[in-house]
Amino acid sequence: MKSDLKRFGRGFIYAWNGIWAAIREERNFRFHLCTAVYAYALSAIAGLEAMEFALVSLCVFSVIQAELMNSAVERAVDKPDTSHWWSAGAAKDMAAGGVLMSAVGALCVGGFLFLRSDRLSRIWAAVTVTPWATAAVLISFVIAYLFIFRFGGSSKKGLPDADKKD
Repeated sequence: MKSDLKRFGRGFIYAWNGIWAAIREERNFRFHLCTAVYAYALSAIAGLEAMEFALVSLCVFSVIQAELMNSAVERAVDKPDTSHWWSAGAAKDMAAGGVLMSAVGALCVGGFLFLRSDRLSRIWAAVTVTPWATAAVLISFVIAYLFIFRFGGSSKKGLPDADKKD
């Protein structure tokens, strides 16, 4: 009983390790995390209802989950022997296609939720209410850029940065 509980608890540690590895080593994962932060901020500013906020959450976690699975597939089939290179490439492409479909679905939901004049007006007013608010948004874009493109190291698969394919 105790060992089952211990194993169950270790599963959460392994899951966190996988998420942390994706944050450190996967640029697209960091992009999706930044996009999630902006989606939640816009949801709060636009005054979405609880059900709409839940829909945004489902979309956010769907895209993040798809990106994690894509990264896992890429790692699992990376550098196969020459007789399996085509299937490995196809598997990686299909996993990337899954992320794309999830992201397109999230964009559609976002369009339905945010592309209303009252919500767009609320968002615009919040961003332009003071020069400080506008500056804060612009600074957040710089921070997001640095996090997406400059965070992380060259530890991905033991390759130097120049050899990475993201």
